[in-house]
Amino acid sequence: MSTCSTVSRQLDEPMAATAATATTWLLLEQPGPWGAKALTSSHLDPTLGRALDRAARGTGVRIALIRRPGRHADRRTQSVRHVYAAHTVPGNVWLRSAVTADPERLLALDFAALGMGDHDTFDAALQGGPHTGDPLALVCTNGKRDQCCALLGRPLAAELAASGVQDVWEVTHLGGHRFSPTLLVLPFGYAYGRAEAHAVKEILHRVGEGRMVLEGCRGRTAWERPGQAAELAVRETAREYRADALSVVRTDGSAPRWEVTVAHADGRRWHVAVSQGAALPPRPESCGTSVLGGPTHMDVTAVRELATAPLTA
Repeated sequence: MSTCSTVSRQLDEPMAATAATATTWLLLEQPGPWGAKALTSSHLDPTLGRALDRAARGTGVRIALIRRPGRHADRRTQSVRHVYAAHTVPGNVWLRSAVTADPERLLALDFAALGMGDHDTFDAALQGGPHTGDPLALVCTNGKRDQCCALLGRPLAAELAASGVQDVWEVTHLGGHRFSPTLLVLPFGYAYGRAEAHAVKEILHRVGEGRMVLEGCRGRTAWERPGQAAELAVRETAREYRADALSVVRTDGSAPRWEVTVAHADGRRWHVAVSQGAALPPRPESCGTSVLGGPTHMDVTAVRELATAPLTA
């Protein structure tokens, strides 16, 4: 039987507007094996995992576990762990880092504030500060959620690390198994699918310049799916690749149709019509299920630039 990623490629399923949604990402290093629900099925204390999951719910914060590429010794203890937090909303993008020997300190975070873009809570709870290294490249490799992530993601992460790419990590879950290997780049929060090593290196180079790459992009996690679709459509229309140049400032409507307003930092605005449809023919959305379905997709039906008021003397 074909894997979900093979079927997705064969059907040329579009990837735009399929990224997970999170205004802020919180990443905790946890070596060793991961289960399907890694926060409660890894060597992290499951009681802590459940408490973190509850604390983050509804705040815009998405928690994931990370580990370095390579062989994963079945170690039950980790003396010092890396922790990262990244806020992805334009105008207040940041990436903070810390180390801790006590992951329970994450419970001292004000998750609501973190989701709104306040990094003071991260710095206070964990003695964190600005991340001074390269952008983070997070490759989903959790085969317990979907075999495609392990079969395709782990070799990509290993190749990137072996070629000298700094700050590459394996991550537990980015969504969209059928687009494996999947990638998230922080701090800007753009997700990519069907990633290849040479393309990832170009993406990271551009991120270092404050830019994004449109090819293979699934969307910016700061936005809900209609906003992801609208932003990518405006980028293509305006040929705008500066990462923080565009913001989704308004979304009107509900499924299956929305009117999304996208604003440029220079004052220009666009109205983007987005509609939701179901992909045909039915296909597995994950290797973990035998049920055939029609994944929803976002279609941009119109992009209209609004007239701007003339400048006054």
